Amino acid sequence: MTVERARVHFVPKSWGSEDLRPWNSYHDTRTPIGEVWFERPDSNSAPPALLMKLIFTGESHSDQTDSNVAIARGLSQNGCDAWYILSAGAESRIAVGLARGLSREQLRVRILDGSILETFAWKAARAGDSTFVPPDMFQAIGSGLAIVEIQQRMDSTIRVLDPGRRRACKLQPLGRQEILRPSERRSFPRKLTPARELLLRNPAFVLERMTLAPGVVRELDVLEETWLFGLAGGSRVDSVDIELGNAIFLQNDMVRIEVGAHGFQCLVAYARSAPAPCLLVRQNGIRVPDSRRSPSRTSLQLESVPIMRSVPTEGNP
Repeated sequence: MTVERARVHFVPKSWGSEDLRPWNSYHDTRTPIGEVWFERPDSNSAPPALLMKLIFTGESHSDQTDSNVAIARGLSQNGCDAWYILSAGAESRIAVGLARGLSREQLRVRILDGSILETFAWKAARAGDSTFVPPDMFQAIGSGLAIVEIQQRMDSTIRVLDPGRRRACKLQPLGRQEILRPSERRSFPRKLTPARELLLRNPAFVLERMTLAPGVVRELDVLEETWLFGLAGGSRVDSVDIELGNAIFLQNDMVRIEVGAHGFQCLVAYARSAPAPCLLVRQNGIRVPDSRRSPSRTSLQLESVPIMRSVPTEGNP
């Protein structure tokens, strides 16, 4: 039985932001913060399989590929990542993969002269969007963004350009043909129940968005390692309070969720390859399976916006 409020670890970055509000109270013009890692409160605890963190960009960041380093270090698989956009500027954009294929020689030249960013498959970033970042794929995060990133806990990133300075970093053995292919657009938004929406799934983890109305009391049946991140409103999970910008680590437990007066919306990430069939349980012990029919008009209205801006009108999953 594990229910823990995550502690935060700030990672300064030159491309980061000096003001992380409202997602974190940090604001300091002297030190820009690029990443906020959520970690278990006891540093001696077993490290989770998943890493959840926030990314804040002040200038263009991170043109990189999760490729051969994982294999070169003896790991059997490369990492999968997921991005959830918390906030974005009018011109903010992200990229996953290349817009067109390149030969290895073309790739080498582009990296060395700093023009690799021009070949990326850029798209506009909007609050509430989720993006799957598969292994062996270049990725880039533009400026003016706040992002939740969920990833497998492995150091498998090759950085090929020092962003913002157009300076190529030391070339790594990029090697495999897969990283040269254009991006594959993949999206899995799907309604599971009126309260649960599947954002994406991959072999390593599932990412959902859950919305509950004010005063709702439910139980969360957690079998695998699970992370909650507060998007709006507030709730008490067992004896731990969670609100906007907070994270909770759960494992092997049935926990009670008491929703506050303003409702509650959160991300749910758990180490499983398919959605949990009965994640929410009513107080009377009745499990709430995935919906096999189209959601009602009311439930569609409930989650029609990416991030909850007002009290929802329907809370029964």
